[in-house]
Amino acid sequence: MQVLKFGGSSVANSHSIKRICSLLEKKPNGKYAIIVSALGKITDQLVQCGKLASNRKNVYKNILEHIEIRHINIIRELFPITYHSHLISWIKKNINDLENLCDGIFQVEELSKRSLDKIMSFGELSSSFLISEKLKQCGLDAICKDSRDLITTDSQFGCAQVDFMKSNQQIDQFFLKNTYKYVVFPGFIGATRRKETTTLGRGGSDYTSAIIAAATSARLLEIWTDVSGMMTANPKIVNQAFPIREISYEEAMELSHFGAKVIYPPTIQPAMKKNIPIHIKNTFFPLDEGTIIYINKNKNISQPVTGISGIQQISLITLEGSGMVGVPGYSKRLFAALSREKINVILITQSSSEHSITTGIHETDVVKAKSAIDLEFYQEIKQKRIDPLRIEKDLCIIAVVGENMKNLHGTSGKMFSSLGRNSINVRAIAQGSTEKNISAVIQKKDFKKALNTLHEAFFKMPTKQINLFVCGLGNVGSKLLEQIDQQKNYLLEELKLQMRVIGISNSKKMYFHDHGINLRHWKEFLNQEGEKMNIISFIKKVWKLNLRNSLFVDNTASEETAKIYGEFLKHGIGVITCNKIACSSTYSQYKKLKTLSRNFNAPFLFETNVGASLPVISTLNDLINSGDKIHKIEAVLSGSLNFIFNHFINDITFSEVVQEAQLKGYTEPDPRIDLSGLDVMRKILILARECGSSLELKDINQTSFLPKSCYQSNSIKSFYQELKKYNEHFLNIRNVSEKNQSRLRFVARYENGKAFVGLESIKRNHPFFQLEGKDNMVLYNTSRYEEQPLIIKGAGAGAEVTASGVFSDIIKATK
Repeated sequence: MQVLKFGGSSVANSHSIKRICSLLEKKPNGKYAIIVSALGKITDQLVQCGKLASNRKNVYKNILEHIEIRHINIIRELFPITYHSHLISWIKKNINDLENLCDGIFQVEELSKRSLDKIMSFGELSSSFLISEKLKQCGLDAICKDSRDLITTDSQFGCAQVDFMKSNQQIDQFFLKNTYKYVVFPGFIGATRRKETTTLGRGGSDYTSAIIAAATSARLLEIWTDVSGMMTANPKIVNQAFPIREISYEEAMELSHFGAKVIYPPTIQPAMKKNIPIHIKNTFFPLDEGTIIYINKNKNISQPVTGISGIQQISLITLEGSGMVGVPGYSKRLFAALSREKINVILITQSSSEHSITTGIHETDVVKAKSAIDLEFYQEIKQKRIDPLRIEKDLCIIAVVGENMKNLHGTSGKMFSSLGRNSINVRAIAQGSTEKNISAVIQKKDFKKALNTLHEAFFKMPTKQINLFVCGLGNVGSKLLEQIDQQKNYLLEELKLQMRVIGISNSKKMYFHDHGINLRHWKEFLNQEGEKMNIISFIKKVWKLNLRNSLFVDNTASEETAKIYGEFLKHGIGVITCNKIACSSTYSQYKKLKTLSRNFNAPFLFETNVGASLPVISTLNDLINSGDKIHKIEAVLSGSLNFIFNHFINDITFSEVVQEAQLKGYTEPDPRIDLSGLDVMRKILILARECGSSLELKDINQTSFLPKSCYQSNSIKSFYQELKKYNEHFLNIRNVSEKNQSRLRFVARYENGKAFVGLESIKRNHPFFQLEGKDNMVLYNTSRYEEQPLIIKGAGAGAEVTASGVFSDIIKATK
């Protein structure tokens, strides 16, 4: 028997439910108990319905209608039309029952815990029914079983206590008689001996799975959620947090008690009693390893801390006074008073002088706690033997957890010295005798800083694995792979980046290796083991590998490749490109890619679109982001054209210098793109768009120096033949410029929302005059750089510098 639990995020919609069915279909033959939560956020909406009804607010009817529509839509998306009538009728009947219950609450203006449990049970009952029906429709031998028939509890509605003796007997008998391979149970709910619906506390679906696993002595309990296991810290707060592969039951209980929400704390106890491993897995990334919770006998003795956690919204209550010293019974009375009010005690600390007892509780319980304690110690406070209860708010608890803390001295010192160095004041400290946990109460405002400080102190910066998929292996692509190979040790040691190239392709072949390609022999692997290149097949392979921290790198000039950037960004895979086509296509496409990047938190970096490795775009973005206003951009943006006009001297012809530029790799594979001015037009268009303009390529005013017959030629060979016919024409252009003591430069300008490109004669007093070789130069005239422009100058062409620019963008993307 294996037990699997799927949480609310795992059953949030029809796609998620299909994912669950697919996952179960791949499981080996055997018997499975499947426990499911309500659809994501449904339980919150049901609670809201009950509260609104008790306050006589008819809005609850709208919420119930929304819940009904959501379930019906899922039915329509999941099932063939022949199933709809039966399933929709079932949902409508249950919604009607729910509405009748809320109507009754509306009339009496009272929401009891018993009624609320009944209302909340709808979510799990519905999701388990729909999932079991879907499994049947998929051809699996499945049935839905109501947990209330098997799990018997007391009548403590809202957080009922399980009668394990009776529940275990009922569960055992059910599975002895059950012949189905897949049994789907609603989580979170049970029933009293009178068959009144109860709930096991928020997060109780985990608990249900553990109860069933323990009763059946299951070999494994899998908890499927939306994270890849328990983490060393909350990844939303600590960026360097990483999954814990193995953890003991006791450590998991400590971390979950102190705020780690991956698993509901009571879940662990039943599994631990039967020594059933608990495997926490990610429904959305099922290949991720997740976390195994079990009796771990192979702990790394050199690592004292397993994880760091914390709870916010904490208050400290302190009972103190000289009358407590040497007088027994104060502690018992204090905790009995809190227990009567069902107030959970999170932390306890007592001074050795017995002068005070300090307890940490949730802020929401402060008023109840004060009333109960003031009443309990009324006489002592009146006689001034003890002081009135002291309350401190706006606090939080941080906890360092690890079984090995007892084996390595200095853990406490390291913890508190790290906090002290960062000016984090500790208000109270607690450490259990087992030394598995050290807790400290600090100011709530220091919570994030404290967690990051402690994570930095106890965990070496984990190596971040970056997985690259590279299209284009020409001059730029091959240089990029060479640079990555050269820098791999530096990246690992200094930046903690393990950079792996998983897939490569040129126009003919593609090759993948799951564990990273040996970059010293990539050509042999591609030629000997590569398969035929197809961009759709390439994408499907990336999806199938489903690797974390993936980046797609495009070194081509292909329009087909540029069209698929959006597919990568939608899947959270960053795109790094020196291909200008995407960002210089339609404005709507450019904007769409930027929006996808932002919405899916996937980097889209294209610094090399303008100026190779020069920081042209990043500087522009920095200026704008810091509040500067761009008045004018003047630029020589073609390293190839600059090389051509700088070397068009003496007796060399124009066609000869163009051929030389192409051989050196300074031009595009088709030099007509450079000479036509199209390449420069794309670059100035990208800069204009980064300034906020919505210009299209056709909006750019171009003055072409190339005769039409040259760029209209139907092949590169015929282009050179045509170009030779105009050698005298180009010589005349050069002579006129030299006569005016000027130099030829192909210039791009953007000003007042308009862009211009064309060949110009530049006088000596202009910065462009001294531009040598293949260098680019960009002048930013801004509000801050008004008198003298901000100048960016350097090599703007060449495979090596372009590759280094792409490499730089890759490293930026990892951050």
